Amino acid sequence: MKKVICIVEDEKDLNELCRSYLEKEGYEVRSYYTFEQANAHVEDDDVHLWILDIMLDDRSGFDLIETIKLKSPQTPVIFMSARDKEFDRIIGLEKGSDDYITKPFSPKELVLRVNNIIRRVYKQDDGRMVVDGYEVDENQRKALLDGLDLDLTTKEFDLLMFFIKNRGIAFSREQILSKVWEENYFGSDRAVDDTLRRLRRKMPNLSINTIYGYGYRLG
Repeated sequence: MKKVICIVEDEKDLNELCRSYLEKEGYEVRSYYTFEQANAHVEDDDVHLWILDIMLDDRSGFDLIETIKLKSPQTPVIFMSARDKEFDRIIGLEKGSDDYITKPFSPKELVLRVNNIIRRVYKQDDGRMVVDGYEVDENQRKALLDGLDLDLTTKEFDLLMFFIKNRGIAFSREQILSKVWEENYFGSDRAVDDTLRRLRRKMPNLSINTIYGYGYRLG
């Protein structure tokens, strides 16, 4: 089941850009452009995260978060604003926000921040997570795309989970071999390349970057 994210941003192009990137990541995204539009949906009980612009027509994201937190105190909120001012960040934190991102920002950075919060807040959800548009179920050891099982081997899934749990960290082939394979494994480190090649073929949208002369990193 997809996580639902609401974006409240009056700049249409930015709203649609963020929506596009988050949808590619596998989220269901609902876009609102005014305070009133968003305020009409704070009672929705299937929302997993709100992304709020601070400046909204004649009201503010600070007003909106108060209503959101009154209805659903545990639902995470990310503020985004063109104002990189310390007191805005402090007010946001005081009102219960989980993060603050300053415009202009990279949509990829927003996606990473969203992923981190979703993993942290909803980690109890049966080991399920969304990674680069794929649904990964750690407990059932399955990776799915649009509900279809990708049929990973044991080592392919082990390698996938290793990268997911260490996202953003670069590892050499030797380090991956010692972590994913057994310590007493005496085969070639080409096993890492071969397994990763199969994993990439089955999950082509997975953002595993090759660091030439060293190893790999999930971006």
